[in-house]
Formats: sequence, structure tokens, C-alpha cells
Amino acid sequence: MILEALVTTLGSDRSVNLAPMGPNVNPEDWSTFELRPYCTSRTYANLLAHPEGVLHVTDDVLLLARAAINAVQPLPELLPATVVQGAIVANCCRAYEFRVEPFTLDEERPRLRATVVKMHRLRDFFGFNRAKHAVIEAAILATRTAFLPLDDIEAEFRRLRVLVDKTAGPAEVQAFELLTSFLKQVRSERTST
Repeated sequence: MILEALVTTLGSDRSVNLAPMGPNVNPEDWSTFELRPYCTSRTYANLLAHPEGVLHVTDDVLLLARAAINAVQPLPELLPATVVQGAIVANCCRAYEFRVEPFTLDEERPRLRATVVKMHRLRDFFGFNRAKHAVIEAAILATRTAFLPLDDIEAEFRRLRVLVDKTAGPAEVQAFELLTSFLKQVRSERTST
């Protein structure tokens, strides 16, 4: 099963990178999971240099949206990991410190096997309503503007907006507006070139 989550990794300068990630997980066994970062991503470079990180389960769709469009500065409050060298998002629901097994560089999206070395429960999972689901879908679409037709993405955003308008709280509204602005910026940049 693919889980929409966040991953923190450390750069060579010890800076924290926070990125959205859809690991393949077994909900019955959290001892391992599979990451599939793009070889061009900072997460991949960080894991290649330092094969440890933290996977976060959260219901904070605003943070997921910000991470999807690389707008996470300033970073949210972070706590130090306890087993790996890394950082835990303080407001997440669960965090899984992990180590990645050795891997090869021969794929565009290598399959990285991560072994969980420590699990943290920080708070209860609120759950998702239709607006939270809509924001997650919009965030995923925002990460695909380089290879999906913008007309198709914009049409899907219009459909998702109905769900946000009907069921959102302030954080979901803010997240959806952030993603909509990002999509407008992408469209503007493409039409100006």
C-alpha cells in the first residue's frame, strides 16, 4: 500500500530536508518499508550520503501541501531523532526512524528498503475528511506539473475545489489556495517562455 507521508533526511551540511514521499508500506508490519525517491531529488542525494532518515505520518495537509511544492521554509518545529542522526517533525502523529540498506544507482527511481529502528507516537491521528483528501490529491498533482498536461491538472483542481469549499477548515483552505497559486505560477511561467 502507498502511504502519503513526509520524510526528513540530513544533508552533508547537517541541514534538514523535508519532502513528501509515498512509501510502499505493509500496514500489518511496520518493521520495513520501501522508498522510491527520484535520483534527482535532494532526499535521494541525502540518503546516498547518509542512509538514515525519519518517515512521518501526519494529518497536517497544510504541511504536506507546502512540502509538495518545496515551500517548507521556515521548517516546522523539529525534535532530534533518538537512534538515527535525523529530525522528527514535532507535530506529526507518528514518526519512524529508519536506516536504508545499501542500494545501487542504476534506476531512475530506485527501490530503497528501509528498516525501522525506532517508532514514536506523538499525538492522535485526527483523520481525514473530504477536504483533507482533496488537498492531498492536489498536492500530488502539484508534484507532477513537469510531466502531466496542465489542462488536466487544472481540471482536476476545479473538481477538488468543490470538496474543499464544502468541507474544509482554515488549514485546508490555506493549503488548497497555496497549491492553486503554485499551479497558476507554473502556468504563467510556461506561457511566458
